[in-house]
Amino acid sequence: MGTVTIGVSIAVPEPHGSLLQERRAGFGDRAAHGIPTHVTLIPPTEVDGATVPAIEKHLAEVAAQGRAFPMRLAGTGTFRPLSPVVYVRVAEGGSACTWLQQELRDPEGPVARELQFPYHPHVTVAHGIDEAAMDRAYAELAEYEAAWTCHGFALYEQGADAVWRRLRDFPFGPLTVPPQATHPASQGTPSRR
Repeated sequence: MGTVTIGVSIAVPEPHGSLLQERRAGFGDRAAHGIPTHVTLIPPTEVDGATVPAIEKHLAEVAAQGRAFPMRLAGTGTFRPLSPVVYVRVAEGGSACTWLQQELRDPEGPVARELQFPYHPHVTVAHGIDEAAMDRAYAELAEYEAAWTCHGFALYEQGADAVWRRLRDFPFGPLTVPPQATHPASQGTPSRR
């Protein structure tokens, strides 16, 4: 089956996702339209394609332990000079993101991996572009804010065209399906006397 490149992220919902993606493209980041706006939980990771079902099972188990939490983005930050990135800060929800990524990268699990840098939840808005454009991204989004309730995360795969596509969503909450309400017709009709 060969190897595939996967990632696990929290999608930034609409209208915020498209707006930040357009802004990223506007700053000159050519990769912008191939990367849905997100908060990374597992960075791009090459895995054997045959292990994807086991990875999906692991992701579902982690999601089952999670609960919805508030996410809020506010202001900008940068990883420069260490890494050529400008980002929108995760002002609320960062500790939940940190817990999730630790669980997902469980050393005993199917997608254990070391990180190149310590985990820092963020939304990239410029990467690997010239310094003047990075400065512009940092300044122009300094007042940006968005908030929503996070209800889960998703598994993505990077195609040969370098575009990231969502494979499957993993909503938070129990794995078990709640019992269905009994259909009124099956409860019988009251007897008429």
